[in-house]
Amino acid sequence: MDDGFLMEVCVDSVESAVNAERGGAGRIELCAGLVEGGTTPSMGLLQVVKQCVRVPVFVMIRPRGGDFLYSDREVEVMKADIRLAKLHGADGLVFGALTEDGRIDTELCTALLAVCRPLPVTFHRAFDMVHDPLVALETLISLGFERVLTSGCDSSALEGLSLIKRLAEQVMSSARCMTLGLFLPGGGITERNLQRILEGSTASEFHCSARSARDSGMKFRNPNVAMGASFSAPEYSIKVADVAKVRTLNAIAKNIL
Repeated sequence: MDDGFLMEVCVDSVESAVNAERGGAGRIELCAGLVEGGTTPSMGLLQVVKQCVRVPVFVMIRPRGGDFLYSDREVEVMKADIRLAKLHGADGLVFGALTEDGRIDTELCTALLAVCRPLPVTFHRAFDMVHDPLVALETLISLGFERVLTSGCDSSALEGLSLIKRLAEQVMSSARCMTLGLFLPGGGITERNLQRILEGSTASEFHCSARSARDSGMKFRNPNVAMGASFSAPEYSIKVADVAKVRTLNAIAKNIL
């Protein structure tokens, strides 16, 4: 953490991980499938990222996009991915799980936390899909998560700022406040709104992607074929963490103090 703030950058490639560190990120959240909000990365990606950066790397454990209600087989995949991520050098894990009625799945989270330990664990933005965020927070405190990534149950951290502040106040007033370390505002954070979010949330960490589009190096291009669904990213444009954007966000966070 630098000057009281720590910037976590979510990345899905080695290039983005290196750029995030160069720009001043204090931690990396490693994912695949950022178009879907982040899924579990390959262990090959984790291995190479760990060889290329020195900052802590937290690994997303999410077997698919979509909701956070998991089948028994998906749970087995999650447990296997956690064990592999620990084996290949993960510094922390990131996951979330809900029941069908929008509550924290305490039984599953307890089982997954046991597999994750002794590494620290973040409950990700599954939190933004809960039925009652104040009740969900108490559950996460009792379970022992180190931090919660949230946009305040809204479309962005700026839109959900009032709830983030309320949740942070609830943590500080709890007799068990030392169990849950911090809130990690994330979702739509840019250089235009970061100062307002940090000042309004009392957060000491924040989460962003800070990406820009980079044109593909391909000279031959077939415009008639796409590798994914119609809403997916263009085939010949690659989004990567932008060193300049990361540096700008880091500078804004430092100047708030």
